[in-house]
Amino acid sequence: MSEILRGKDIAPARGKLGVLMPGIGAVSSTLLTGLFSHRRGLARPIGSLTQMGKIRLGKRTEKRFVDVKDFLPLAAPADLVFGGWDCFPDTAYEAARKAKVLKPEHIEAVRDELEAVRPMPAVFDRNYVRNLDGQHVKKAATKRALAEMLMKDIEDFRTAHKTDRLLLCWTASTEAYREAQACHASVKAFEAGLEKNSPAISPSQIYAYAALKMKIPYINGAPHITTDCPAFLELAAENKVPICGKDFKTGQTLMKTILAPGFAARGLGISGWFSTNILGNRDGEVLDDPESFRSKEISKLGVLDTIIRPDLYPELYGDLYHKIRINYYPPRGDNKESWDNIDIFGWMDYPMQIKVNFLCRDSILAAPVVLDLILFSDLAARAGMYGIQEWLSFYFKSPMAREGLYPENDLFVQRDKLMNTLRYLMREELIHHTGLDYYYDLEKNGQK
Repeated sequence: MSEILRGKDIAPARGKLGVLMPGIGAVSSTLLTGLFSHRRGLARPIGSLTQMGKIRLGKRTEKRFVDVKDFLPLAAPADLVFGGWDCFPDTAYEAARKAKVLKPEHIEAVRDELEAVRPMPAVFDRNYVRNLDGQHVKKAATKRALAEMLMKDIEDFRTAHKTDRLLLCWTASTEAYREAQACHASVKAFEAGLEKNSPAISPSQIYAYAALKMKIPYINGAPHITTDCPAFLELAAENKVPICGKDFKTGQTLMKTILAPGFAARGLGISGWFSTNILGNRDGEVLDDPESFRSKEISKLGVLDTIIRPDLYPELYGDLYHKIRINYYPPRGDNKESWDNIDIFGWMDYPMQIKVNFLCRDSILAAPVVLDLILFSDLAARAGMYGIQEWLSFYFKSPMAREGLYPENDLFVQRDKLMNTLRYLMREELIHHTGLDYYYDLEKNGQK
């Protein structure tokens, strides 16, 4: 009954892995402070599956559990080097101080490494992030020229740091909501749009184009579409580059993908789910703009349908009223607070309520997600995997899926898919949790 697949030939993780991040703000500076501290033995990378997680191999009776970092040929944290771009000139040290996510003493302990991460001028368009007024930006006659400037930045970084491999991870602000246009229909159309300065081409798409053109993996940590359109899927396939996204799954949506599968598994009905948030920091400031909020709202709203399946269970979920609000509240800083009111119903349609108040630290939850995505995306590239990496949906609010498939949002299904992909890569038996191996063994031994 067990299944062993062919697996993958994975190139070794030799040399340095360069990580370039558009956006040196709260999330990236928190990641860097924690990672640099971990490398010095000053902090633990809690929340990171690659650093602290274990994976089960074989049958339960074998009791084989190994550390993920020992099981897979992952890049070592010591081999990661960082750079990036931002519309503000602050170093990672200055960004960490301003974000106030971490205590000053934790930032000071790795000040030298943080100060070395100095952002390059960003590709920035106020039409896509209205509430920021960045001055540390690139100027060019065309968006094609901006893409070429980014490619030069990438090549200069590769040369300066002597990196063997590179990847890009978007850790900047949420862009205004835009649907795909004609310029996103193919690589040819997109490149023509770059030449013509198409207003439908966002800054994040210029970064993604530069990365994929140079055969570098791209991770989209925000809810805007970026690579989730035909032009980028074509380019990723053509250059055999892995891509993944969208929107790091951290606070309130993480809770939804934990709770909703439980309600659905027990056949409990849901009549309403009201979610509201307060947050400060730059993220809250950006999301105070209705168009940027729209990108986030779509990302958050899409989570429930594929878990509870109102199309299959209209009597339980067909009339679900799902409402989301985000409010900018500067005094709270990065310490986001979310409230969920969930109206459920059970036997004989009797109503019940659940209240969830999550006082989370958004960047603290995001940092290990970013680290895992960096290491797993690099692993995918070395294994020759390209295009949408659905097995990484575990980390995203609005995961990308191949054409014709709905995205999987159930956290537990996502985790199974992630773990089985790791087993597949290393030619280990896949685990399906069916329990049928037990009965298969009985029958094989002549027992009924």
